[in-house]
Amino acid sequence: MPVQPTPLRVHILIDSLTWGGAEMLLADLAAGAKSASIELSVAYLSDVNGSPSAEGLRRQGIEPELVPVRRMLEARAVPRLRRHLARVAPDVVHTHLALADVLGTVAARSLGIPSVSTIHLLARQATGRRYDASWRGRARDRLAALVRRRAGARVIAVSDAAREAYLQTGWDDSSHVVTVHNGIARTARQSAGERVRAELGIEPDALVVSTVTVLRAGKGHDLAIEAVRRLIGRFPRMRLVLLGDGPAREEIHRLVAPLGPAAILTGHRDDVMDLLMATDVLLHPTQVDAFPTALLEAAAAAVPVIATAVGGIPEIVEDGRTGFLLAFPPRPDTLAERLEALLADESLRRSLGRAAREDFLQRFTADRWLARLRAVYDDVLAERER
Repeated sequence: MPVQPTPLRVHILIDSLTWGGAEMLLADLAAGAKSASIELSVAYLSDVNGSPSAEGLRRQGIEPELVPVRRMLEARAVPRLRRHLARVAPDVVHTHLALADVLGTVAARSLGIPSVSTIHLLARQATGRRYDASWRGRARDRLAALVRRRAGARVIAVSDAAREAYLQTGWDDSSHVVTVHNGIARTARQSAGERVRAELGIEPDALVVSTVTVLRAGKGHDLAIEAVRRLIGRFPRMRLVLLGDGPAREEIHRLVAPLGPAAILTGHRDDVMDLLMATDVLLHPTQVDAFPTALLEAAAAAVPVIATAVGGIPEIVEDGRTGFLLAFPPRPDTLAERLEALLADESLRRSLGRAAREDFLQRFTADRWLARLRAVYDDVLAERER
């Protein structure tokens, strides 16, 4: 029997618990924590959109605590967080997103508690949801990097591509920044696909092509729509399902209008895995992405993907074995060509999907993710002891 590691108290600090990749992943983190003997607790700095990601944590038995902080230069922010951390008394503080990275790291350092920070985006990711190209945004990013380097024990990048982009800024040293690929705890229910198809008015024999990402520029919705438009004549029972919401919703509504009932916009949904069980191919022709969770979800559901070979995507998708990769910049004709090949060949779809599922089980489950994180925490604590 393997020896169970010593229990470790890890406290998560994050800017908010709104909808978002970093925020939603905390429930997966909580689901895998026990496998690594981690006692997890969570605090957030701002209530945004009613903190919907808190529900996933509650399902895992964790009640997140709001420690209200309005802005980075708020005079009482660090003392407030310092009192909070002193009361929680974790072994390690793990921060996510810029505000928590700066204030949480400083507060932890003042108490002698080691901290690590995860960066979820490619450095200077111009199409990123949280990126701000103004001088204020640049100053904030440089301040966050300085604090992580001087006061934090480690910076965790979600992919090798994100790590390399961060190091290329010159903001940190290679020995201080490590890659830890995310994982997920989400499961695919075999019967869910039929329910979702019936709910969306999709025929059982239709070919369903989906996108699962926020509706904003740079995510490739226009390319997916154009590829489907080119192929709808050959595959008249094809349906394009776009899951998500965001600032580009009106533009995307305009783009899909010529497809009529062949295109379905679902808005935000919690049941991503159920939707993927109704999906034959997932499209992700993005311009940039550090490590998209949607591709892990597709792999868990054995759905083949067509995605752009940018950022951390080639660290998830192996071209020709678990999906197809598009050269950058992605082009609608190339996307349509790859999509046509998959729609025309069910055996190819099944083969790629099976390989993606096997890869997921080997690399991207929540338990494997937590084992990787636990190794970082243990290294940090060992360094402190030395």
